Amino acid sequence: MASWPDRVGGFFALDDDWVRPSGGVSRGDVVVTLTTVGLALLVLELMRGVGSLTAVDLPWWQQWALTTLPCLFLLGRRRWPLISVSLGSVVYWAIGTFEPLMANLLSTQIVYFLIVFAGVAWARSRRAMVAVYTVIIAAMFLWLVWGLATGQVMSDMVATADPDALVPATVAAPVMLSVINILYFGGAVIGGQVAWRGARQRADLEDQAVTIREQSDRLRDNAIIEERLRIARELHDVVAHHVSGIGVQAAAARRVLDTDPRATKGALSRIETGSRDAVSQMRGLLGTLRMGESPVGSAGPGHVPEPGLPDIAVLVSERAGGPLTVDHEVVEESAGDLGEVPGAVGHSLYRTTQEALTNAVRHSTARRARVIVRVGPGHAEIEVTDDGRPRTGTSGTGMGQLGIRERISSHGGAVEIGPRPLGGYRVRARIPLRSEEKA
Repeated sequence: MASWPDRVGGFFALDDDWVRPSGGVSRGDVVVTLTTVGLALLVLELMRGVGSLTAVDLPWWQQWALTTLPCLFLLGRRRWPLISVSLGSVVYWAIGTFEPLMANLLSTQIVYFLIVFAGVAWARSRRAMVAVYTVIIAAMFLWLVWGLATGQVMSDMVATADPDALVPATVAAPVMLSVINILYFGGAVIGGQVAWRGARQRADLEDQAVTIREQSDRLRDNAIIEERLRIARELHDVVAHHVSGIGVQAAAARRVLDTDPRATKGALSRIETGSRDAVSQMRGLLGTLRMGESPVGSAGPGHVPEPGLPDIAVLVSERAGGPLTVDHEVVEESAGDLGEVPGAVGHSLYRTTQEALTNAVRHSTARRARVIVRVGPGHAEIEVTDDGRPRTGTSGTGMGQLGIRERISSHGGAVEIGPRPLGGYRVRARIPLRSEEKA
């Protein structure tokens, strides 16, 4: 359990290095000070009007000066809090010594309370504040003891003692004065510390808001970068696949141009279809880039749906007539499983198949390939195999295979890429569709 010194130190935040910003002397401080001076002088004149200051043997201008002087320390209460409360205490002590009735004015008491309050609330250093206030309170206590010892307090507080009172005047006067001072200074100090803690909490909330805003900006930037990388992979797959297919069909058309016009026409038709498909998909991807701040998933004009597992059949048919013969097979554990595959999963498997077929044409001697799509309630899988060997001088950058691994791993799937033991090459990607399989 924490000791009392620790509790007091914790309440006054002695280990906190936070410095409350002051902002200097503002126009508001000037307005507050002038308003307080006006109200204090009004209270002074009202008290003089009802005869409460007849015992004060001072001309009116000195009374005005003694009333105005404490109010002036409110002007620098935020800019120089400890200096203001120190000088204000000296002035208050001087007024109380010189003319006690002027120090006991309601307006003067309120002004000094505000000065003490502000010193705690705006002090830059908690330790310096505690040190200054310890000296001030000790000095005020010694002043009170001196007043009791000299009889000044008794003469000011006790007009006529009541002999039938339960508590004699010699006890009642110092007890009352002690309680009043404890409540007075205690209220000002505790209230000032509560105000300082409120400002500290507001500063923490502002810092947290700035941190959250910065983190949100970073997350947004990271999301934009990830989306651009995804689109870059899409463009790589689209361009590589269609340009490769167009090259293959153009080569086939050139070989049969003079001998088989019908085959040439078919090859040119497939070139036309492939080029249009490539342009259409590229427009969709570039349209995504142009959406800017459009909501995620919103479709703008000309938006092309992303291809999925059912579109692999079209992908295979585009290879017809080329040097690579592709067989396509779909294996479903239950009828309709293919249509239950989520669009994002199907799209990733489609792009994986596209990249695998493109690599088979560009980087191997394969003449035959096989694409098998396997779908069950808990998984979706594609397997692309061919019968070729690596073609010398055609090694790529590796970005295609890297893109395949990134696509599949983003869904918690697994990829196998490499040569087969009996010859040829295999690309196999499997994505779980159930949370328990992912675990």
